[in-house]
Amino acid sequence: MSNLQKLCFGYFVVLMVAASLNYVPGLTDENGLAFGIFALDIYDDALHVASAIWALIAGVLSYKAARTFLILFGLAYLGDGVFGIFTGYGFLDLGIFTNTSLGTDWSLPRFLANLPHLALGGIGVWYGLRSKGVHL
Repeated sequence: MSNLQKLCFGYFVVLMVAASLNYVPGLTDENGLAFGIFALDIYDDALHVASAIWALIAGVLSYKAARTFLILFGLAYLGDGVFGIFTGYGFLDLGIFTNTSLGTDWSLPRFLANLPHLALGGIGVWYGLRSKGVHL
């Protein structure tokens, strides 16, 4: 089993944890914000579960499937995080299509709300591209 396949299993676990955040008592505040930073709804949960299943399947299938997952997933989540910084909403949960832009905000709360997608996306793209000797 390659390191990329193992990384996909790590993504599976992280994404399943993300999908479960709303259902663990004490992790959301009175405003429904997980860790007091971001709100997750049923669409976010479905996205995280679908992504987790994709990661699991890619990890089981092959090195090539794992690499493809990391690059495609990484680009999608990284882009979603960037959209979050600039608009306050992402595109993966259709938020940019259903909400009016909040404008660019470089505050710590906005950054922290988008950090999971920026980090997961960035790591995925980095390892996916580096695995074939392509350096960023």
